[in-house]
Amino acid sequence: MNKTTAAAQVLDGNAIATAIKAEVAIDIERLRAQGIQPGLTVVMVGNHPASEVYVRNKVKTSAELGIASELLTPPGSVTTEEMLQLIEKLNAREDVDGILIQLPLPAHVDAKRLLEAVSPEKDVDGFHPVNVGRLQSGQPALVPCTPAGIIETLRRTGIPIAGKHAVVVGRSDIVGKPMAMLLLHENATVTICHSKTKDLEGFCRSADILVAAIGKAGIITPEMVRPGAVLIDVGMNRIQSQAEFDRFFAGDAKREAGFKKNGSVLMGDIDPHAFALASYYTPVPGGVGPLTIAMLMASTVRAARLRRGLPVST
Repeated sequence: MNKTTAAAQVLDGNAIATAIKAEVAIDIERLRAQGIQPGLTVVMVGNHPASEVYVRNKVKTSAELGIASELLTPPGSVTTEEMLQLIEKLNAREDVDGILIQLPLPAHVDAKRLLEAVSPEKDVDGFHPVNVGRLQSGQPALVPCTPAGIIETLRRTGIPIAGKHAVVVGRSDIVGKPMAMLLLHENATVTICHSKTKDLEGFCRSADILVAAIGKAGIITPEMVRPGAVLIDVGMNRIQSQAEFDRFFAGDAKREAGFKKNGSVLMGDIDPHAFALASYYTPVPGGVGPLTIAMLMASTVRAARLRRGLPVST
């Protein structure tokens, strides 16, 4: 096994998210002084307890920062056509700068059609093919919030990206692909790995910056990490068996208390034992997660600016 590095530093997602939200609040005040009120509409279909908590946090944060927030809750029986009509109305409303369709949607609703129906100028999640194309070509775009938050974390911590070898494990449209593109725009040399990659260990061990976003608990082991690497853990997996808990968290009294109380514990895609090898790492929870809502707020303000031809930061 690799030897540990001297001092692995935690990248505190909560602290970085707080700083981003403070800056967004200032920007919103500037816009409001010009008579512009950024607006965000979240659409949540049916009843999903996990989504409801997340959506409440989005709406609450919007209100705290001065964004006009709106939550629409169509019933679970809503049809694709009815949802398309709703999106058409939101696209036409001048007071709505951002439209967010909360996933997952009921199986009978065509999620792809809905996401593509959202006006690219209001697509604060950055999922629309037009925004994907703009991101690839380096044009001002709305980009997925989690990858954008990771780039902000690296920038604000002063971690060099240019010239570094970044390995992204995972190729989803939401995280993996846009993450690779954003790193490329920052002049990293990027390798994308996935479940079919041969010699995954070798690729990971060559990384200066390793982003794990494949959705499998502990898939990145200490043997796969080069000492001094920056580890970004996007995974959010729930550990429910005692055997798995003992494998990853044996001796962690705080985690064990939570595990016994709740019957589960959250962990990422990186084996926690690997963090000791890193120069910097994001914990789970408290790392990448808090950044997503902060970047959604920033994306809404960005959309408000882009729609009106106002300058935006790169």
